[in-house]
Amino acid sequence: MSWRPNSTQGVVLTAYHANKKAAAGNAKDGGQVSPRSRKSGQYTMNHGNANPSLDKVSFNRSGSQDSLDDLSLDDYWLEVENIKKNTDVSQEEQDVVKEPDEGELEEEWLKEAGLSNLFMESAADSQESMVFLSTLTRTQSAAVQKRIDTFSQTLRKKNKHNQIPDVRDVFKPPEDSKLKNETVNGFQAAETKNEDSASSSPIDDTSKKQILLEDIPTPETPINLEISFAEQASNLKEFTTKKNEKEDDSLLPNFSLQQDKTGTTKIGDLAPQDMKKVISLALIELTALFDVLGSELKLQRAAKIKVRESGVFKVALSVLLEQDQKKFPGTKVPMIFQDLITHIEKGGLDTEGVLRIPGASARIKVLCQELEAKFYEGTFNWDTVKQNDAASLLKYFIRELPLPLLTVEYMKAFHSVQFLPTKKHRLQALNLLVILLPDIHRDTLKALLEFLQRVVDHREHNKMTLKNVAMIMAPNLFSVHNYQLKTVDQGAVASAAQTASVMLFMIKYQKLLWTIPKFIVGQVRQQNIINQKKLTKEKAMKKLLKRMAYDREKTERSDNDVPQGFIRIQAPHFSKISMAVQLTEELKAGDILGRFLNQESGARNLKKEEVCLYEIGGNIGERCLEENTYMKDLLQLNPNADWVIKPKSAL
Repeated sequence: MSWRPNSTQGVVLTAYHANKKAAAGNAKDGGQVSPRSRKSGQYTMNHGNANPSLDKVSFNRSGSQDSLDDLSLDDYWLEVENIKKNTDVSQEEQDVVKEPDEGELEEEWLKEAGLSNLFMESAADSQESMVFLSTLTRTQSAAVQKRIDTFSQTLRKKNKHNQIPDVRDVFKPPEDSKLKNETVNGFQAAETKNEDSASSSPIDDTSKKQILLEDIPTPETPINLEISFAEQASNLKEFTTKKNEKEDDSLLPNFSLQQDKTGTTKIGDLAPQDMKKVISLALIELTALFDVLGSELKLQRAAKIKVRESGVFKVALSVLLEQDQKKFPGTKVPMIFQDLITHIEKGGLDTEGVLRIPGASARIKVLCQELEAKFYEGTFNWDTVKQNDAASLLKYFIRELPLPLLTVEYMKAFHSVQFLPTKKHRLQALNLLVILLPDIHRDTLKALLEFLQRVVDHREHNKMTLKNVAMIMAPNLFSVHNYQLKTVDQGAVASAAQTASVMLFMIKYQKLLWTIPKFIVGQVRQQNIINQKKLTKEKAMKKLLKRMAYDREKTERSDNDVPQGFIRIQAPHFSKISMAVQLTEELKAGDILGRFLNQESGARNLKKEEVCLYEIGGNIGERCLEENTYMKDLLQLNPNADWVIKPKSAL
């Protein structure tokens, strides 16, 4: 493909045509050739128009199951045109991105990673950060050191008088650093595990070209969550020789999680104090992964803007949630968002083109005005809303958020995922990015992706394949104000393909994205162990004696009440206070829940998914256990934990 100037008609895109007759015929007819036909292999050629109208593009959907490479961007550009029609281009755009000064990115990064007290003069004690640093892997430590070096150099250039930490002091092991190379309460530090196992993860086969049909099962590709992603990438011997090879983008692997007897941890399963540690570790791990892969990860800063404090559209998610929780406590996703999805599904997901066919522009504007005036009054009549209107309103809601769903800070990072060498690396990066999102953004994204998957599940009837849905939703989620595009140039086409590919990944692999990697949970456990040891030494004698008395009483009670080979399950939220359960090799958390619900009269009306068995204390704050958790294996990992059954909402 090449670009050549035209003195009177602007820039003209020329391309090779696999079907010469078709190309010649179209040229005779006036020069309008449809965007890359899946059957003929033709590309767009525009004669005599430097500002091509997207209205004239023809859309061929005959090959909806083609690979992502072979799928034309018809749906994407059609959606961009629909966005243009439903957007007031005269409105003044607010710039929510602030260009950082030199050194500000590193400073912001250190703050987000929870390491700001290493350089802030007002910091009273950096001991907590030292404990945190002592649990990092080799690649994570290198990522932190790189940012501290850059930040320190910038401060020196600016002649600032901040106390600049010496990197040698920052990474000096604390007193309990021996724990890094020991097995403590059954937990082994990530860097002491057999690193050779990282290379056992299959590498995507790039030697075979094939078209992936969505309905044809593909072999499972296991994702290793026990070893740091960056460590795995660093240890791959093939990486240095294959990193520059183009991967086969027509393949969509069937990624799967390896079975973990101690249970998989999902976002939302951990107590806030542990989740805070997870977020810091996820940022460092994401940065380390990009560093190892030779890719640049840049975070952006959101400028302070005035946002509407009421209403439905163009309102920050946090403001919407605050409004909704006044009426519906416990709400996690804005009600307008939920109601739009519900209305679309009420019309039936078998409707052909359910997300593709837009509502009338004038009608959408009227509905927006009515929703603004009547939604929170409860007087809005949903019966007047057509299904395709609701779909247009849903997309309008997403792209007009004043603070994007993927956030200003991480929008570029989500986009740059597509530049990572393999699909496994892209999935790992997306997993970490989802963890980094604020709760309301993460919960809303989850609701959106689950809805989109339900749309895809009805593809036989609605003709909306995974790739179609990705193409349509990408320009709405990656809010780049596409309606301002004057020409569809090479950069715009590349960006469209990249964002659509990331969107496709998020939909297809969404169940994996909400999993907290085991190595990160392990690092949290390790930090808790070290902090507990230090806390025990530093506490006042009165508190220490009180704790010792409590532990002694607890041990005596445990010895007296629970026979050897049993664990005690507590249920303080129900009438049954506790029950003893015998440990076996095959006993799972789900077995305990089933037994409890059958025996406890006050809980018989509850469904199994409404309650959870929690691991509390020991080397974790609080963790909701999945039903397939083997209790004997988990007890070995955390022998000092308590086991409590309670409603999930009680976390």
